[in-house]
Amino acid sequence: MLDIKFVRENPDCVDKACASRQNAHWDRDAFFALDEQRRSTIVEVEKLQAHRNAVSKQIGKLMAAGKTQEAQDAKQEVAHNKERIAELERTRTECEQKLHDLVSAIPNIPDASIPYGKDDSENVEVRRWGTPTSFDFEPSAHWDLGTANKMIDFDRGVKLAGSRFYVLGGYGAQMERALINFFIDMHAKAGFKEWWPPVLTNYDSLFGTGQLPKFDEDLFHVSDNLYLIPTAEVMLTNLHRDEVLDAAQLPLLYTAFTPCFREEAGSAGRDTRGIIRVHEFDKVEMVKFATPENSMNELELMVGEAEACLQTLGLPYRVVSLCTGDIGFSACKCYDLEVWLPSYNNYKEISSCSNCWDFQARRANIRYRDAASFKGTRYVHTLNGSGLAVGRTMAAIMENYQQADGSIVVPEALRPYMRGLEVIPPCGD
Repeated sequence: MLDIKFVRENPDCVDKACASRQNAHWDRDAFFALDEQRRSTIVEVEKLQAHRNAVSKQIGKLMAAGKTQEAQDAKQEVAHNKERIAELERTRTECEQKLHDLVSAIPNIPDASIPYGKDDSENVEVRRWGTPTSFDFEPSAHWDLGTANKMIDFDRGVKLAGSRFYVLGGYGAQMERALINFFIDMHAKAGFKEWWPPVLTNYDSLFGTGQLPKFDEDLFHVSDNLYLIPTAEVMLTNLHRDEVLDAAQLPLLYTAFTPCFREEAGSAGRDTRGIIRVHEFDKVEMVKFATPENSMNELELMVGEAEACLQTLGLPYRVVSLCTGDIGFSACKCYDLEVWLPSYNNYKEISSCSNCWDFQARRANIRYRDAASFKGTRYVHTLNGSGLAVGRTMAAIMENYQQADGSIVVPEALRPYMRGLEVIPPCGD
């Protein structure tokens, strides 16, 4: 979340930031009314406390002078004063909670370097790698390939769980596991520490990374305070919630594989065929904790890590810088990596890498200490990125590596993870 002091001193900046995003707004008048009430309450409490202390000091002197009635009156005044202070403290607490709720609903401020635009049509392409795959035959979509070679079973997924679930079998299950291990190994070689977190999380963790309270409808609820995670970013970031890190430790590089669960509210009708947009999917996530001075450089390195995975698999892709109207709630700058999918005859998002500045760290209270540079503590910068979405990578491999007979060539880098398999036969047997 944003610093309340920053919001107070830069309301026009907050106005501009909200105006540049989709469906973002804040109640400026309510903020300043609450802020003024909180500050005036603090001033009144301080005056009452000073007066109470002064009167309290006189009570003993009045008693010693035999002025019993005056002493009793002073005691009653102190008692009344105490009640009034308690009442004002309750008012201040209520104001602070309302301010906290108001500010926590304001999205992050977009970095000045990102393009200004209303939606994804105004994202800016940064670079491309590889050439979109061409065929001398009519290529099939991954949902047809997956069914034909028995890698994906959509009907049984619906039978077991409902719409937008699927089952992987045979080479499909093998490739899913192979990709997970491949991605984890790639990130481990780059210095990322591997974690294996739970897939259930609590309200505080989801608040810390910005999913709650704004995106409650996109989450699967398990109980009053337990949710299925939408991404391992939630768990990796909150590993250090309410902690103070040492600057010498930074940057911290973390990675984890987890299943991810999303209701995907409002997305009906979009990408409902195949395994591109489903309720449950596997993903390997990258998270970084960095100093403010280095976080933008760490973002570029994170994008490079995701690119290395795609390049090693030989999948054509492009990198786009998201405009203000398309970046996520917690991000100040975000790059999407989009892989070429022949079935779409277009590029499709396969990774999203974001720098959140201190937005998440402030919500989760993650700070760092650097005694040589400053006194006290400061908030770290947090970054996150997909490295990569496993199901979408499988779809991209199936479509880009398919052959005329329906068989699928296994990328060379993935073969050691698939027991040396070079080609998946068209029948899947």
